[in-house]
Amino acid sequence: VQLQASGGGLVQAGGSLRLSCAASGSIYRINTMGWYRQAPGKERELVATITNGGHTDYADSVKGRFTVSRVNARNTMWLEMNSMKPEDTAVYYCNADIRSRVVMGILWGQGTQVTVSS
Repeated sequence: VQLQASGGGLVQAGGSLRLSCAASGSIYRINTMGWYRQAPGKERELVATITNGGHTDYADSVKGRFTVSRVNARNTMWLEMNSMKPEDTAVYYCNADIRSRVVMGILWGQGTQVTVSS
């Protein structure tokens, strides 16, 4: 079972970017999925989470600008980032609470770099 994040890149302030996080392998169920980010010299922080039922939560700093979504049948989650700011620059990580034969718990994907230029 693997979790793969993608979609990072360089964008100008005010621009948009869309990140994807896909789980692969033999998976029975994925509970809550989440996006986190870590800027240089800072601790990793929560960006957004989404439950299997579609309930979402956001960090105050991204409310109204970022939207998290998922399609359970595809074991995939997205993060739509709009009105981006330089302070959104960070390595973005996804995680998922997975139920499978080989994984029972939180799995992290590799990070994807997001850079917002001013």
